[in-house]
Amino acid sequence: MILATDSTKTLPIQPITSTSDLAAACVRMSAYPFVTVDTEFLRETTYYPLLCVVQMASPDEAVVIDALAPGIDLAAFYALMADEKVMKVFHAARQDIEIIWHAAKLIPHPIFDTQVAAMVLGYGDSISYDQLVQRITGDALDKSLRFTDWARRPLSEPQLRYAISDVTHLRQVYLALVDDLKQRGRAHWVEDEMSVLTSPETYRMEPENAWQRLRTRVRKPRELAVLIEVAAWREREAQSRDVPRSRVLKDEAIGDIAVQAPTTVEKLAHLRSLPKGFERSRWGEAIVAAVERGLARDPKTLPLPARPPAAVNGGAVVELLKVLLRMVSEHHHVAAKVIATVDDLERIAASDRADVSALKGWRRELFGEKALALKRGKLALAIEKGKVATVERE
Repeated sequence: MILATDSTKTLPIQPITSTSDLAAACVRMSAYPFVTVDTEFLRETTYYPLLCVVQMASPDEAVVIDALAPGIDLAAFYALMADEKVMKVFHAARQDIEIIWHAAKLIPHPIFDTQVAAMVLGYGDSISYDQLVQRITGDALDKSLRFTDWARRPLSEPQLRYAISDVTHLRQVYLALVDDLKQRGRAHWVEDEMSVLTSPETYRMEPENAWQRLRTRVRKPRELAVLIEVAAWREREAQSRDVPRSRVLKDEAIGDIAVQAPTTVEKLAHLRSLPKGFERSRWGEAIVAAVERGLARDPKTLPLPARPPAAVNGGAVVELLKVLLRMVSEHHHVAAKVIATVDDLERIAASDRADVSALKGWRRELFGEKALALKRGKLALAIEKGKVATVERE
C-alpha cells in the first residue's frame, strides 16, 4: 500500500492508488496540527492543470497519492484540505491552491505559505524551495526530476522519492519558520498575507477579466475596449476546448488586434503577428466580431484605472521612497516586495491617503509612517558609516 515514513527510507515507496487507502491516510493525518502538501501537475497542453500526484506529510509519515489511478476518489483529500483543525503547509501555494479550487471548488484553510514567511523573515524575494531548504536544513535537494512527465505510469522509484522529499523537508522548514516568526513577533504579518491566497477571487478565471493578465502597449480607451473583448473571447475559447490560451491566440496578437482594430477578415490578414491564413479559420470571423463589440462599447463603461493626479516632482519623490524602502527592508530583514510595490510608492508620492497596503497595518508601522514623514520634510536620508540612515528634522 502506501507509505514512506521516516523509518522506511530504504524501502520501496508504494503510492496510494485506492479510495480506501487514501481515506485511511487522511484520517490519520487529520489527527495532527499540520500537514505539508505539494502537487505535481501538467498544463502544457491544457487550459486547466491536470493533477497527477499529491504528496503529503504529517509529523510521523509521508504519502504519495496517485491522482490518476483508475477509480480513485480524492474526496477524502479535499475534506482534509478543508479541515479547520489542520494547518496546511505549502511552499509558493498559489498554483497548488488553484488546482484544488478548480477540482473541488474549495480553498484549503487554514494555510501557511513558507515562501511568504521566508520573505517576511528576510530570506529574499520569492526564494525557491530548494534554496530555502538548503539555508534552513543544510540539505541539498535533487531537483533533476522537476520537469519529469508526471502523467506517465507507472511512477518510478526516483519520482516517488523526489515527491516524498519535498514534503518531508517542508516539515523542518515550516517548524523553523514558525519558531522564528514567534521569536520576532511577526506571526500576524504572515496571517495578513494569507488572506489573498485564500480568497476565491484570486483563482476565478472570468473571461471579462482576462485582459488584466496581458502586458500590451494599449493606451487609448478604444484600444482597451477591443482588448477586453478579444481577450474575453480567447479565454472562453480556451476554456471550452481545454487548451492553453496561446494555442488559440498569442498575447502579442491580441495586443496588435487591440491597436489595429481590424473590422474585416481581410484587414485581420494584414497583421504580422497572426499565422498566415489564420483569418480564413473559423476563428477569423469570431475575432472580427469581438473587435466590433469592443468598438461599440461606451467608453464610460470601461474599467479605466483611477489614478491620483501626479505629484509635483513625483518622480524624484518615488526615487527617494525607493531608497527608504531598501533601507527599511535591509534593517528589518524583510523582503522589500512584501512591504511595498513600485505602484504603492507612486501612489504614496501622489497622496498621503493612498489606499495601498504600505499605509496599513504592520507595513505602515514599519515603512508607511517614515514614507509620509519623508514626503513632508520631517525625515531626511543621510549616509552614515557607508550606509543610508534616516535623520529626523524639526
